Amino acid sequence: MLKRKNLKILLKTLGVFLISFQLSCAQQRQRENIIVASAGKIESLDPAQANTLRTLQLLSALGDTLYKINKEGNLYPVLAKDLPKVSKNGLFLDIPLRENILFHDGTIFNAKAMEFSLRRFMKIGTLNYLLNEKIEDVEIKDEFIIRIKLKKPSNSIKSLLTSINLTPVSPNSYINYKEKFNNKEFVGTGPYILESFDTNQQTIRSFNNYWGKKPLNKGIDYINLSNSSTLFGALRTKEVDVLISNSIDDMQRVALNNMVNQDKLNSGEGNPIEIGFITFKSNKLPLNNNIIREALSYSIDRELISQQVSFGTREPLRSIVPPQFHKNQFAPWPTYKPNLARTLLKREGYCKTKILTIPLTFRSNVPADKLLALTWKDQIKRDLSDCIKITLNGIESTTVYKQLPEGAFEAVILDWTGAYPDPEAYLTPLLSCSEIENNTCLKGEAVFSGSFWANNKVQELLDISEELEGENRLQSLKEVEYYASKGNAYLPVWLVKPKAWSLKNISKPEFSTNGLIILKNLKRN
Repeated sequence: MLKRKNLKILLKTLGVFLISFQLSCAQQRQRENIIVASAGKIESLDPAQANTLRTLQLLSALGDTLYKINKEGNLYPVLAKDLPKVSKNGLFLDIPLRENILFHDGTIFNAKAMEFSLRRFMKIGTLNYLLNEKIEDVEIKDEFIIRIKLKKPSNSIKSLLTSINLTPVSPNSYINYKEKFNNKEFVGTGPYILESFDTNQQTIRSFNNYWGKKPLNKGIDYINLSNSSTLFGALRTKEVDVLISNSIDDMQRVALNNMVNQDKLNSGEGNPIEIGFITFKSNKLPLNNNIIREALSYSIDRELISQQVSFGTREPLRSIVPPQFHKNQFAPWPTYKPNLARTLLKREGYCKTKILTIPLTFRSNVPADKLLALTWKDQIKRDLSDCIKITLNGIESTTVYKQLPEGAFEAVILDWTGAYPDPEAYLTPLLSCSEIENNTCLKGEAVFSGSFWANNKVQELLDISEELEGENRLQSLKEVEYYASKGNAYLPVWLVKPKAWSLKNISKPEFSTNGLIILKNLKRN
């Protein structure tokens, strides 16, 4: 009886072991793909429409670009076979293309496909002004040579050709989308192929016929979660393998960094490409007065804000171009000087009996915005309450972006990430203007940024920089930023480095120069 009882116990134990083993195997099969989590939703996978980091992150794995920029800041070919050949007059760029490359639908990548993609972007692209201001025409010179005809010589065009927005799409699959967006699909040449898509989760798998280096994983489940707490909890409970830092509360960033220090997580960090700033509406009272805007530029304590809002993870910034693109330190905006701010405001009739009231709008769905607004408000109350009063207004980000060009906000907290790694990708979208009247922009990108500030010298320098190279070009763009700092329509606050955390059995996340994780380099140990 004893032996029979022991046998029953043994069989029962083996049964439990087998069930556990099967469950473990099932979990391993379920986690064959690497799960990458990010905040928010992806509404469209069309590169002509993409304008959020999370969308660009996914597109960078599904598509390729003609060129990329390496860590030394030099251009190198990807889909292109070699660097562009520029004509003597600087108006023609001949780009040789790699051969034997297939789109995900089996279509051959060639000059015809690249021409189709560029023309499509120039017609319907959300950021099509980036090309339309520079390109006169796109031609097919040979089956694998594309020619770009410029309106005038442009050295920034080479950096622009690294933009993920210009990743080619298959002419066969997009034949019915020449003049409209294809939101739910993507057919490109990249290392991954899109397997499934909805706004909250996208699955991509390795493309067997990829022309270049194959991914180190079989696929990625890219999950978009609703808020910071959900993201943080998902990584801590190992429901996801990799967490991208966008929209993670700064306190939780610190907690994740502590877990890295305790050897519980891996982490990777890229060059800072996102700037946080405040835009002042410069075409209406009271902020059409540059002296008042100048006073406000002296009123902000960036170091205090960095510590109180982000525990130092967001670096104080006195420039609207990330420092690595200037290749040396350049900070033309003034430092914190409350006494000078008071002196300037008194000159304009403020302080004591007359208080300058500034309605400050922040994006209610961006946690750092609200903390920045509250901290600056309290700091002003502490240092300059006899001169300035800040009132706060939280509005959802989609509404903010829609109302910016309508001049709805006196002062608003925003951020910006350049479409390609170059100073011009930050300066032109904030400062360029095609119709100027008394330092007010009537037509141009400065309208869409909500500042309405313009300067003829700035436009002249932006044009001149297109014909310059190397240090001469960088110097011209520094002058642009110097004039912008004197215009005081923008108040840079901080710099944000892209970061990602991964579980210990996942390789350390690596970043490209455009601040995106190289998804194909992730692997499960």
